[in-house]
Amino acid sequence: MRIAIDARLISHSEGGISEYIEQLSSRLPRYDLSNNYLILQSFRNNNRITKNNNAKTIKCFTPPHHKLEKITLTTEIIARRINILHSPDFIPPYNGGWKSVITVHDLAFLLYPQFLTDNSQKYYNNQIHDAVKRSDAILADSESTRNDILNYLNVKPEKVTTIHLAPNDLFTPQSTLKINRIRKTLNLPDEYILFVGTFEPRKNIDGLLKAYSNLLSFKKDIPPLVIVGREGWRHQPIEKIISELHLEHHTQLIHNANRCHMPSIYSGATTLVLPSHYEGFGLPVLESMACGTATIVSNRGSLPEISEDASLIIDPDDIDSISEAILTICENDNLRKNLQQLGLSQVSKFTWEKCCQNTIRIYKNLISE
Repeated sequence: MRIAIDARLISHSEGGISEYIEQLSSRLPRYDLSNNYLILQSFRNNNRITKNNNAKTIKCFTPPHHKLEKITLTTEIIARRINILHSPDFIPPYNGGWKSVITVHDLAFLLYPQFLTDNSQKYYNNQIHDAVKRSDAILADSESTRNDILNYLNVKPEKVTTIHLAPNDLFTPQSTLKINRIRKTLNLPDEYILFVGTFEPRKNIDGLLKAYSNLLSFKKDIPPLVIVGREGWRHQPIEKIISELHLEHHTQLIHNANRCHMPSIYSGATTLVLPSHYEGFGLPVLESMACGTATIVSNRGSLPEISEDASLIIDPDDIDSISEAILTICENDNLRKNLQQLGLSQVSKFTWEKCCQNTIRIYKNLISE
């Protein structure tokens, strides 16, 4: 069986979806030696994702999210005699005689259109209905996303399977030596509250800053707030909000942090706060747990599902709720240590091997039909 994985996005975008694509592309050939894999990469990408003998890299000229990609990508690969084409970014090309698998990571563009640009909202809205209709199997990152798909896209339940993602293996509790080295490199404070994610309205960074400002008004020795990420859709002028709240001396922004620094950034934090209005999965939560750091997450989307009882849960629309959770973790050492241990136990349930084996099972079921 010849299985193609569309990995073109890796060369054009960073973030959780690219991480997912890279993990699938590198691991599936290792776990599934009985099949041959074609990894579709951008012609710009000279790095071979996997070197397994049962995997071959196919260079493609069609860029991801191009208005003609459903036609041109099919033209590029139709002669490859593909049995299954997996589109991990959910937009499959027109069928060339193969079974189609797509992964839908979230439906933010349908549920929270105000968080996207007009062009992005229109593009994804136009794509999603056609994608789920033409696919033979749909993978969802979480039960939350699966339920959204069933509720909003009129898809048969048996067509949609939840397969959880996992943190990268590099996320583990770091030694004091490594933490101090990165702290010195980035000029991080000895203690800090951490946010990690894309700078966009859906992540509720403005709510976090307001909650932190409220907390600072009566708790002057609260640790500084460190915000790590990159600009996304309708990204907010975070520096402006920080200035308006007079938080310049209490916050630190780190744009596009070096990936190898992230385990130490997580490990050195007092707590991670992810107060998102909506998440399809929420990799930073598991990454933080894997590094032994206590987490605070919102009660929206997939976050309660992946956290279970290993995080403090807050209402992202309630500023006091966010402030109180941060204060509780900062002042209660026993609770923080308990959440650290619960987090390490919780994150052990999520592995890329499990994700890949469940994905392979979907492939085999499709071929046997």
